[in-house]
Amino acid sequence: MSKQLRITLIKSEIGHTKDQRRTIRALGLHRLNQSVEHENMPSIRGMVGKVRHLVKTIELEEGTKANEAK
Repeated sequence: MSKQLRITLIKSEIGHTKDQRRTIRALGLHRLNQSVEHENMPSIRGMVGKVRHLVKTIELEEGTKANEAK
C-alpha cells in the first residue's frame, strides 16, 4: 500500500533563496498553514528535504481522509 505525504507550510519563504521559494511553489504551497497531499515518491521527498526547515510533513496511509489523520 502506497503512502501519501501531507506537507504543511509552517514558515514563510521570504528571505530564503530563490530556488527554495520555487520549490515551495512547485509543491503547491502558497500560504502559511496551507497543506497539500502528494504521493510518497523520491522526487517529492527530495523537494521536501530541500525546504525541510519551512515545512512539516506527515505520512498518511493511502485512502485516509484529510480529517482523520491528526
